[in-house]
Amino acid sequence: MTKLSVNINKIATLRNARGGDVPNVVEAARKIESFGAEGITVHPRPDERHIRYADVKDLKPVLTTEFNIEGKPIQQFIDLVLEAKPAQVTLVPDAEDAITSNAGWDTIKHKDYLKDVIALFKSHGIRTSIFVDPVKKFIEGAAETGADRIELYTEAFAVNYAKGDKNAAKPYAECAELAHKLGLGVNAGHDLSLENLKFFKDNVPHLAEVSIGHALISEALYLGLEKTIHEYLKLLK
Repeated sequence: MTKLSVNINKIATLRNARGGDVPNVVEAARKIESFGAEGITVHPRPDERHIRYADVKDLKPVLTTEFNIEGKPIQQFIDLVLEAKPAQVTLVPDAEDAITSNAGWDTIKHKDYLKDVIALFKSHGIRTSIFVDPVKKFIEGAAETGADRIELYTEAFAVNYAKGDKNAAKPYAECAELAHKLGLGVNAGHDLSLENLKFFKDNVPHLAEVSIGHALISEALYLGLEKTIHEYLKLLK
């Protein structure tokens, strides 16, 4: 079964919009775990516009499932990850002005940089994943960095699938097969939803984990958080 890791950034966004501590991100994460999710994902950014660095420190002691911290490995982020020691760190090449993640790593151009960061995290027992576009040369580059996994950036799939393209998952399937052959685990995330997740999972092999936040929290406004998580888990079985 592919694991579901729920990204709780949007819960933090809602809290920050009003100030105070409602909704409480730690309580939300504990509820999400109790509803059956196998992981919690956060993506702190330097401006702390949603998840704050303090949230990461508050979450770590109470989570009972896998904790995945995403972000660009600037020094502040590296220090946070080494302090929190999550199960997994996912390296994302965030542009400073990006609203959300909008590209994967060029693992060839940045190979030496990634190798150094990954070696550091792995020396502390943290599983490493690299956020990549479904491009075979970047999958091969990821393997050369020493990463444990890749996370396939699925926005293009979601856009093309919504247009009726039945081949939308093909490049992802090919990259997943290549990653598996190279000894890399396969994660995926970005714009996956109740509408497109089953098709993606049915057509992309070796899928270990999906990280879903925006769509899941949005759908929960209509269905309720517990029911929405159960619907995702059914699709992933």
